Amino acid sequence: MAQEQTGKSQGRWRVFHEKFVVEERFMSADARRNLYRIAVALVVVGVVMFCVILASVVQHDGLSSADEPVRTWLLTLRGEPTTTIMIILAIVFGPIGLPIIVLIVTVAWGIAAKHAWRPMLLAAAMLTGVILAQLIGHIVERHRPPINLMLFGADTTFSFPSGHVLGACDFLLVTTYLVFSRRKNPGAAVVAFIVAGIGIFFAGVSRLYLGYHWMTDALSALAISLVVLGATIAVDTWRTARIPGEQVTGTLSTAEKSRE
Repeated sequence: MAQEQTGKSQGRWRVFHEKFVVEERFMSADARRNLYRIAVALVVVGVVMFCVILASVVQHDGLSSADEPVRTWLLTLRGEPTTTIMIILAIVFGPIGLPIIVLIVTVAWGIAAKHAWRPMLLAAAMLTGVILAQLIGHIVERHRPPINLMLFGADTTFSFPSGHVLGACDFLLVTTYLVFSRRKNPGAAVVAFIVAGIGIFFAGVSRLYLGYHWMTDALSALAISLVVLGATIAVDTWRTARIPGEQVTGTLSTAEKSRE
């Protein structure tokens, strides 16, 4: 009986231990280098894009000169059915709806998956986005469009970047990468990223349509999210991608997996 209880305890401990051990995924050296190149490219593009947008916002020229015309045009499209849809999108990607969705996804994924690495990485990426949005918002201190034209209650917080759009971008892009990076179907990954892009587009349009942000607020959020995605890919690749024959402490080795 004592041995049986000891065996059960060891079994539970093994399951708990393996939950927080990063499983290796093997690939060629070229494939791993390509992942690092993609990560670096995303970070560079995101940083350059953000700097260009920020400069235009501070100097009130360049891209930011299109903010008012775009907002004015969207005002002409307002109507009851469209407004209802945009409000629903605002709630889903808002400060209450999205954290609940992220919590449910990460907890359910962490419980269902053998290893909790990817849901933990998703949670870390989302938290990083929130911190960056708050820091940049208080540094830039950009004012929102006129309150009297907001369709879902007044908001006097800072406008740049859009927290709603940044949250939507981080969740959709990072989740898509973490799910499809383990699958050997590039076509499915392309389709998934296209769907994520459509979701991001509508999340951004909803914020402009409802009168809470300027166009450059949404674009800056996308730029920041590209940096977060690139960093996520780099960390995930460094921690999990292995060339056959390579062994790193802290990952679940092939020998360990063969004993399961």
